[in-house]
Amino acid sequence: MKSISNNSTSSERRVRGRLKSQRGSALLEGALIILPLLAIGFALLDYPLAIFIQNTLRNAVREGVRYAITQQTGGSGQDAAISSVVQANSMGFLNSADLSAGNATITITYYDKTTLAASTGTGSNAQGNICVVNASVTRAWMAPLWRSTGLLTFTASSSDVMEAPPGGVLPSR
Repeated sequence: MKSISNNSTSSERRVRGRLKSQRGSALLEGALIILPLLAIGFALLDYPLAIFIQNTLRNAVREGVRYAITQQTGGSGQDAAISSVVQANSMGFLNSADLSAGNATITITYYDKTTLAASTGTGSNAQGNICVVNASVTRAWMAPLWRSTGLLTFTASSSDVMEAPPGGVLPSR
């Protein structure tokens, strides 16, 4: 019996020794696995957010063009009214602070219906002319892969043909 107990204690010692030597390996393997998993997890959050921002910006310029072609801007200038519609539909991604800091832009361009040249001044928003609304916003990004550049720029554009103004009177630009 004594020999059996000696064998069991020596095998127990071998198992304990093996567990102690594997403890460092488990820590290293855990570190090597958890870092890529965290990167993938954050990417799974970042990419949908980027897609959401892009789609929101596209919707905002689409709404701005829809508003522009109906020419129902009221007393304010048409371009200012279109810009405010784009801002209102951008869910805060195109805000006044970004516009004044130069991190965002909203441009409204009218093109002549016959020559397709850019048209400015009185009558540029006449019936049949093409209205193009562009918007862009630059955002700092969270993803470690994009930190080297630091910023992502989202842009969207939409266009449509101007309708006849209500009452036949063109609004001021």
